[in-house]
Amino acid sequence: MRLTILDRYMLTELAGPFVFGLSAFMLIFAATEILNIGKLVSNEHAPLWAALAVFLWSLPSDVVLVIPMALLLGTLLAVQRLSGESELTAMKASGITFGRIVAPLLAVGMLMSFVTLYLQESVVPYANDQLTEIENVAINHISAFNRDLTVSAPLPGGGRQVTIATAYEPHSRALLHVTLIQYDNHNDPRQVVFADRAEFTVDKWTLQNSSVYRFNPDGTTLAEPRIAQQEVEIGEKPTDLMKRMSNDDPENMSRTQIADVVRSGQLTETELRKYVATYQEKLARPFACFVFILIAIPFGLRSIRSSGSTSLGFGLSLAIVFVYYVVMTICSFAGEAFLPYAWLWAWIPNLLFTAIGLIRLRRAALV
Repeated sequence: MRLTILDRYMLTELAGPFVFGLSAFMLIFAATEILNIGKLVSNEHAPLWAALAVFLWSLPSDVVLVIPMALLLGTLLAVQRLSGESELTAMKASGITFGRIVAPLLAVGMLMSFVTLYLQESVVPYANDQLTEIENVAINHISAFNRDLTVSAPLPGGGRQVTIATAYEPHSRALLHVTLIQYDNHNDPRQVVFADRAEFTVDKWTLQNSSVYRFNPDGTTLAEPRIAQQEVEIGEKPTDLMKRMSNDDPENMSRTQIADVVRSGQLTETELRKYVATYQEKLARPFACFVFILIAIPFGLRSIRSSGSTSLGFGLSLAIVFVYYVVMTICSFAGEAFLPYAWLWAWIPNLLFTAIGLIRLRRAALV
């Protein structure tokens, strides 16, 4: 499919206001993050580089929130200008239907919905992991011995095993730089294992390139310097680790990670409701890009065109976003309460605003 002159013209008209809206809303979010940088440096005595890294890694999650808002504002301003200068009237007078005129804008909304979904599922979880790592190591000075990557589990014959790792790779389901310490019933260490990594496959943890040191009761030590692979029981699965590392907040996970935690069967009833509802909402939210463009087109044709005020368009976009997120919050609680219909409640804000947009768009086409 080739873009026509009309398509290129409409996309050009949208591009400028969209960039303006993206910059404006990002500045609002960035202002809050800059205040946090000041607090980290002044109150927490964090290194400046760490505070700046926290700021940069927090931007991807802000971008996911801002893109639908920027598209809403950009569409309002673009349609406002085209309508105010009678360009839409001239297009319709030349035989172009109103639906064909706004089709490029709706196509952008659908495309940006998938772009936002990709950012939410791939970029944001990785950025959150990096953000947590910097906050723990460089700012809060949390060592590997008291972070969420420490697992304590009882041993079959008595005693306990403590597993410590420095990092977790969600994509490969592997712990990095692993240390296992086994204690007897008297809490004396009996064995220490060091490994480069521990990978989880088929319900088993496999240590790679491990070294084993055994401490006998008579005080002697037996060492096995290099073992290519050995299976161990750590006491937790990757889903448990992800749950704890995200501070039990599914908003910090991707849909794939949430699904892994739900399938583990280790959630309480309340946690299950929260995770399932969030899983469904994370699929519906990015499509606010399309919904906002759809509803912005008829609103841009209203009396706002006569004033030519960017500030009025900005205020109207904020009002629409506010109402949308109020409805979304209400539906989120309903989704948790009626779990079998969580998928439906997650999509109700989009369906409701799409219906409003289509009705108003149809009326605008008849004018």
